[in-house]
Amino acid sequence: MAHEDWRELLTQIAAAADGIALHHFRNPALRVENKHDVSPVTQADREIEQAARRIIGDRHPELGVLGEEYGETNGASRARLIIDPIDATQNFVRGIPIFATLLAIEDRGEIVAGMVSAPALGTRWSAVRGGGALRNGQRIQVSQVARLEEAQLFHAGLAAMTTRRNAVVALAMRAGRSRGFGDFYQDVLVAEGAGDVAVDFGIAPWDIAPLLVIVEEAGGRATSLAGERTIYAGNFVSSNGLLHEAVLCALALPA
Repeated sequence: MAHEDWRELLTQIAAAADGIALHHFRNPALRVENKHDVSPVTQADREIEQAARRIIGDRHPELGVLGEEYGETNGASRARLIIDPIDATQNFVRGIPIFATLLAIEDRGEIVAGMVSAPALGTRWSAVRGGGALRNGQRIQVSQVARLEEAQLFHAGLAAMTTRRNAVVALAMRAGRSRGFGDFYQDVLVAEGAGDVAVDFGIAPWDIAPLLVIVEEAGGRATSLAGERTIYAGNFVSSNGLLHEAVLCALALPA
């Protein structure tokens, strides 16, 4: 399947997800439970992933699926959908509009297409390999900031930084400005040039799968702390590329 065709499939799934998410957002009847790791899950999370799996079953039953809520389902092909039905669920539960459905196609171990749909923000970011990165249909690109002292650094919650907290704080002190956005939002801001570096820890593959291709297609870099192009390391650094090696070196210092 051509990479550009994946965008159409992800758009269909995102449209269904947006409708479900907005139906439940700020709805006092929303049901919220805690999973075994004490993170929240809502009926919206489950309904979105169920809808995505139905669409895949109808349109591309050969695809596998890896989802946050219902795990891994193997398909006949070597490609699969990776889905986080609502990234930033805690924002969603608290009525904060910074949440999104994250969708990616992984083919033979490579992320070839990705989409981030944030309906309460009215914004959708997407990318396919070789096709550039888009925000609401318009091309985006990373910044050209080349000095850490001039950079805007984003980080996730400090509590998740169980081993690198001191290194991240030291990096933030060197940066021109730092903000704790976390979740998907910090990485799409890097992709569109509104920030220069983002660092995250304690994450699963579905938390970052589309972000890798979106940042790269916008001209940036996205790796693990060890510099690997992977969504399976449990940590993630995205940047405009110019700052990437300096950031990895800074984070490699003793915590």
